[in-house]
Parts: sequence; structure tokens; C-alpha cells
Amino acid sequence: MNETLVEVAEAATEVSKSFIEHTSSFVTWIKSFLTWDNLFKLIGAILILGIFFGIYKIILRGIKKIPAEKTTPQRTAILNRIVKYVYFFVTVMYVLSLFGIKLSAIWGAAGIAGVAIGFAAQTSVSNLISGLFVITEGALKIGDTIIVDGITGVVDAINLISVRVHTHDNQMVRIPNSTIINTNLTNNSYHASRRLTLSVSVGYDADMEKALEALSKAPSLCPTVLNEPAPAVWFDGFGDSGINMTVAVWFASADFLKTKNDLYIAIKKVLDEAKIEIPYNKLDVNMR
Repeated sequence: MNETLVEVAEAATEVSKSFIEHTSSFVTWIKSFLTWDNLFKLIGAILILGIFFGIYKIILRGIKKIPAEKTTPQRTAILNRIVKYVYFFVTVMYVLSLFGIKLSAIWGAAGIAGVAIGFAAQTSVSNLISGLFVITEGALKIGDTIIVDGITGVVDAINLISVRVHTHDNQMVRIPNSTIINTNLTNNSYHASRRLTLSVSVGYDADMEKALEALSKAPSLCPTVLNEPAPAVWFDGFGDSGINMTVAVWFASADFLKTKNDLYIAIKKVLDEAKIEIPYNKLDVNMR
């Protein structure tokens, strides 16, 4: 029993000595860093990081102060994102340099990785470059109704890789920026006003002057039709079953659907009042 106690005591003594030695070594290692030179380096690093952060905040405030007429929300968001990425990149590179990590090795590895990623993701890079053109060109903005590659929708977001729209039946469609650059883009909301032209036929037995006068009254029955530019009505040729005519009106881009419906109703109304028939295909059957 006594021998066991002695062995336990000796083991505890050895553990205590080992712990004291390791603690002493750790304290000595800590003290090696607590020098005036290292203290000044730490203060300098904190000051430089503070300067980086201050410049970052000043640039963000400057972006926010850009007048609304000189930029768009999506451009502001992209600028904020780019500034944020640059700030974090510079900060990380500076911190790594403080630990003695050679930046030349990092740049070399980044170059090799960049080439590999470039070959592996050519489509994404193409969309990224196209996204820069889409954003800087200003051909579309959030809320615009656009037509791209047969897709019609309202723009919800403009990103570096793609543009996200929702269709009129509320389906989300993601359009790659390269598609927007390489195909025809129609923006129905780019201008404040736009023109609508509707074709209508009148019978050959109708008085052409009376038909022209009647159709000229139709735009005045539509409250969303603009007076400037003035509406226009003209003959557009002789068709198989009637005389072709065109009614053209201008309206605010946001009033497209209401204007179109109102104009159809007004055309039918004025022609009915003038007792002018809109011809339609007829089939005569003779029984013998």
C-alpha cells in the first residue's frame, strides 16, 4: 500500500514538473513577442487597417450621394459590391503580408487557378463580361417590360451574370446576360410614351370619307390616349373582303393594356353608330 502511494506521488511530481516546464516554455514564447518593436508593428497594423476601413466607408458614402438622375439602383448596388470585394481583398492581402506570407506565391497560384477556372467556366465569364455591358449601357432598368429571345417579362433584378424577370403569368425567368447582348432586346418601358396601331377593315360599300371621319372620333373616347403626338387614321390598302384602315394613337407606356382595350371598344362603337360594317369571311351555300 505504501509502495503504491509512493508511485502515485512520484507520478504526480513528474506531471507537475512537465506542466511547469511546458507552461514556462509557453510564457517564454509569449514574452518573446512582447517587445517594443512588435508593439509598434501591431499599432501600425491597426492604424493601417483603420485607414483602409475609413476609405471604404468614405467611398460607400460617396456612392450613396450620387444623384438619382446620374445612376440607377442596380448600378449603385453593383458599385457597392465591387468596392466591398476590393476592400476585403486588400485587407486580406495586407494581413497575410504581416505574417510573412509571400504575395508573389499567392499571385502565381491565383494566376494558374484563374487560367484553369477560365477554361472550365467560359460561359460564366462570357455572362460576366456581358453583364458589365448590360449595366453600363443602361438599356434596361428594374421595372421595365422587356422582350428577349421570345420572352416577355418585367425586370426584377439585374446581376453580373443574368437578368431576372417575371412574366405576365408570374413565372420567374432567368436570362443570361450573353443572351441579352447577342440577341435583339425590346424595351417597352424605355421611353415615357409609345404608339399603338390597330388595323380594321370596312366594307367596300361604305363611304370612305364617312369611315375616315368615324374612326377619327375613336381616340377621343379613350381617356389614356395622348393628344400630343396627335392620333392618326389612314387607309392602308384594298383587301380581299374590305378596305384596310389603320388607327394610331400615343399613350403612356404604363397604360398599354387599358389603351388597347379602350381603343378596340371605341372603334367598334363609332363604326356601329355610323352604320359601317366590319366585313368578315362569309360562306354562301346554294342548294339545287
